[in-house]
Amino acid sequence: MKAMTLQAIGKPLVLVERPDPSPGRGELRLKVEACAVCRTDLHVIDGDLANPKLPLVQGHEIVGIVDAVGDGVAATRLGSRVGVPWLGHSCGVCSYCRSEAENLCDRPEFTGYTRDGGFATDVVADASYAIDLDPKDDPVSLAPLLCAGLIGWRCLKKAGDGRRIGLYGFGAAAHIIAQVCVWQGREVYAFTRRGDGEAQCFAISLGAAWAGSSDDRPPVLLDTAIIFAPVGSLVPAALKAVRKGGRVVCGGIHMSDIPAMPYAVLWGERELVSVANLTREDAAQFFPIARQAAVRTHTVSYPLDRANLALSDLRAGRFSGAAVIVP
Repeated sequence: MKAMTLQAIGKPLVLVERPDPSPGRGELRLKVEACAVCRTDLHVIDGDLANPKLPLVQGHEIVGIVDAVGDGVAATRLGSRVGVPWLGHSCGVCSYCRSEAENLCDRPEFTGYTRDGGFATDVVADASYAIDLDPKDDPVSLAPLLCAGLIGWRCLKKAGDGRRIGLYGFGAAAHIIAQVCVWQGREVYAFTRRGDGEAQCFAISLGAAWAGSSDDRPPVLLDTAIIFAPVGSLVPAALKAVRKGGRVVCGGIHMSDIPAMPYAVLWGERELVSVANLTREDAAQFFPIARQAAVRTHTVSYPLDRANLALSDLRAGRFSGAAVIVP
């Protein structure tokens, strides 16, 4: 197999050849068809997330075809298309797992972080955390749904049923969940980097009622807001943009420090909450919703050996939608 590997924090990925992996008990092996690139991959490279497995094959939005199964996995899964998300395993016995909060598991494993991921031709995954996907769908289009879509969906559930919703950081997750919001009949207000007219036009093309810079005030008070950008200074900005009783959801796994702010910004029964990881139940809910809403992902494809360019382009905001590695 071939894989792009992170050898050391802060260094570019390196293309290597390895023996094909063999699935263990309860595992399956995929021939990777596509793997989307996520900002979390940058956080791992930059050392924002501690103690990654090294050397590491990154990538946690994987779509592929099962070509081998380990003991305890039904042979009927051979030849099927599955998706492998960020949550690669949970212990099943801690208090969180037993209370249907496996995303908060005390002993989790994460794809592309503590276990090898999908910037490769082959990957082994826990069969219980491999999501069955439609064999007729396009794998490149499916890949961003495995994290950007799922974390966006979890954020949207946390945000509640408010009609006017702000999305801060209009990247992969926002462009997916904006389509769901429009389908639900909500008004979407998109916030981008200052001067990013391309992203603002992109948001309007997807049905947003308004698009502006992250430091702009929207034309109306919002019922709720989701922050996808890893920028702590957006927290007080978003709180100021929501009405009394409104809610702000922080959707990233890492964020720069939140600056000091007057209590008045939070007062008025405004709420600030975070989202951590995802669950298999999120996937069971989201994929049918995405199909009903006719969600269309906007993607830019890169060959495996150009994964560093994909990461660089993501960091610089050189594309709208999502980058996808195609081995």
